Amino acid sequence: MYIIPDLGARKLRELSAEDVDRWLVAKAKVLSARTVRLLHSCLNRAVKFAQARDKVKRNVVGLCEIPEGKEGRPSKSLTLDQATALLAAAEDTRLYAYVVLSLLIGARTEELRALTWKEVDLVGDPDKDIPLWIAVWRSVREGGDTKTKRSRRSLALPKRCVEALIAHREQQRKDIKEAGEKWKDHGLVFASLVGTPLDAHNVRRAFRKIVKDAGMPAYYWTPREMRHSFVSLLSDSGVPLEDIARLVGHSGTAVTEAVYRKQIRPVLLQGAAAMDTLFAR
Repeated sequence: MYIIPDLGARKLRELSAEDVDRWLVAKAKVLSARTVRLLHSCLNRAVKFAQARDKVKRNVVGLCEIPEGKEGRPSKSLTLDQATALLAAAEDTRLYAYVVLSLLIGARTEELRALTWKEVDLVGDPDKDIPLWIAVWRSVREGGDTKTKRSRRSLALPKRCVEALIAHREQQRKDIKEAGEKWKDHGLVFASLVGTPLDAHNVRRAFRKIVKDAGMPAYYWTPREMRHSFVSLLSDSGVPLEDIARLVGHSGTAVTEAVYRKQIRPVLLQGAAAMDTLFAR
């Protein structure tokens, strides 16, 4: 997206450090620092690969310093009142269950878009003390993997999530009947009117309408900030940082503190219990 349009026409053996420096500086004016680092890393690996196969004599990318990019858009979290208003505004929409799961279990938006019904247990087993649960094992990332191995996790479902998923499943059964032969069965929990995967753009557009209906500025919030809100709400409720780290699929508390430092104040059940208390009907 950024490398080929700008540098793709240059022959690798003719690429100079000055070329790369100019390219990185130009990208740093419009992209975040993290994205600039990723671009440098990607190009660096490609040239190293070519160097190992005698396509170039040296790796000029490794000689270049990485300029500081633009500050990324700061993430925010909803207050309890805002989260409650958002849930109320979403209740009569097709995105309701999506919003409920994002806020109440902290799943990433790319994880929810890949969620299938076989990864949702709405029955449980009271005799064996097995709660109703959801398996966050996949995402829409390339290859279908979650962001990290530790991101694969199984979470107990708060009651409001169960209610929303049951209603959502009933609505989907109606969609299947109405779509008839047009339905493309991927087993997805969140799908289009014909069963195909949801597009991230369509999710954002529908979410912004809900935000607006909740009385908040639509441009100010994105779906991913529901996950930040999940962390903030649990932290405010006194759930330990170690437990929050496990619930959001982090390898340790250091990652949680680094990513959610503005939100920060068996364990899986505690997350569901806290959300049941916060969003009791």
